[in-house]
This record gives sequence, structure tokens and C-alpha cells, in this order.
Amino acid sequence: MANNRVLALVLLAVGGILLFFAYQSSQSLGDQVTEAVTGRFTESTTWFLILGAASAAAGVGLLLSGRSASR
Repeated sequence: MANNRVLALVLLAVGGILLFFAYQSSQSLGDQVTEAVTGRFTESTTWFLILGAASAAAGVGLLLSGRSASR
């Protein structure tokens, strides 16, 4: 059970880091220009957002499922 909690915390931390990188990338001049012209983020920013959100959601899901299974 402790392994699941550690994995969940690692996934949550990695998700947070990736979302931070996505934010930093979206604030760059190149990404701002690309978004203004095309209406979309660059491919790397999009991947940071997708992977960060998925990792954070998986971490939260593992934390919540581990908590309900221990009761």
C-alpha cells in the first residue's frame, strides 16, 4: 500500500512540474506570437499540458483509490 502512495505522490509532483513548464512555455514570446496567429499553443506546450494534466490526475486518482481501499 505504501508503494501506491509513493507512486501517487511522484505522479502528482511530475504533473505539477510539467504543468509549470507548460505555463512557462506558454508565456514565451514565440508561443505568444504563434497563439496570436494560429489560435493554438505550440506542439511542445500542448504536450506539456496534456502530460502534466494526465500525470496529476493519475496521482490524485491513486491517492483517492488507496484511501478508500484502506477503509
